[in-house]
Amino acid sequence: MTLPLVAGFRHAPSGTMSYVVTCPETRDCAIIDSVLDYDPAAARIATTAADHIADHVAREGLHVVWHLETHVHADHLSAMAHLKCRLGGKTGIGDRIDEVQAVFARLFNIESDFVADGRQFFHLFRPDEPIAIGKLEGRVIHTPGHTPSCVSYLIGDAVFVGDTLFMPDSGTARCDFPGGNAAELWHSIQRLYQLPGETRVFICHDYAHNRPAAWEATIVAQRMGNIHLRAVTPLDEFVALREARDATLGLPALILPSVQINIRAGEPPEPEANGVAYLKIPLDRL
Repeated sequence: MTLPLVAGFRHAPSGTMSYVVTCPETRDCAIIDSVLDYDPAAARIATTAADHIADHVAREGLHVVWHLETHVHADHLSAMAHLKCRLGGKTGIGDRIDEVQAVFARLFNIESDFVADGRQFFHLFRPDEPIAIGKLEGRVIHTPGHTPSCVSYLIGDAVFVGDTLFMPDSGTARCDFPGGNAAELWHSIQRLYQLPGETRVFICHDYAHNRPAAWEATIVAQRMGNIHLRAVTPLDEFVALREARDATLGLPALILPSVQINIRAGEPPEPEANGVAYLKIPLDRL
C-alpha cells in the first residue's frame, strides 16, 4: 500500500493545523483545513499562512487535486477559495454541510441570496465514499457530533479528524454548536477507534499550554489515553462529561466572521452596491 507523505503547517494565532497530503509516487496532493489570516479589529484578511502552503506545493513540485474541509470551522477562516484559485484542484466537504448552512443562513438573514444545499463546494462526500490522491487510496468517514457536517479523511495509514479528537491529553471536541450532539460524537469516535491501532491521527487544533504544540498521535494512543473518551468509556459517562464541560466554554473569538466565510467555501459575501463586501453581526442571538 502506498503511504502518504504528510506536511503540517501550524497557524499560531488560531492554533490550527493545516496539512498537505502527498502521494510519493505521483506527487498529487490534497490540502486539508487551510487557514486565512484575519485581523478582527480591522476586519482585514491576509493570505500569509495560506501562501506558505502554496510555496511548499511549488517547491516540492506537487499537483493539487483536492482542497478538503473536515467541517465548517468556527475558529478560523478557510483559505480553500484562495488556494484553489492559486493552485487549482477541486473542493470537498461532507454532505451534511446543508444542515449547517441552513442554520447560519437563518442566523445571518441571508436566505434570500444564499442557497443552503452545498453547491458552493465542488463535491459533497457521502459516508464511506472512496477518495483517491494519486495512488493513495482512502475513504471519507462521517464523524458528526462537533457539528453535523464533520468528516474524517482516512488516507492510507493516516486519518485527518478535524476537531473530532484532540491530542490524547486534551480530549475531544465541544458539542454545543448548532446541530452538535455528544452522543453522536461518542459513536463517531467509536468508528475511528475501529481503525488499526497504528493508524496515524492528525488533529486540527491543539490547545494544551503545558507542553509544546503537537498534532499527531495514533489510534491506539487515543483508545488508551484520551482523557475524555477511552475505548472503554461508556456512552452515558462521556455525554455527562462533555455536556458539563461545554456548559463552561465561551464562544470562539472568530465564530461570526468564520462561519460566514466558511459556509461559502472560503469566499466572502458578494460585494454590495458600493463595491465593498460586508460581514454581519447579529445582536443578542448567541
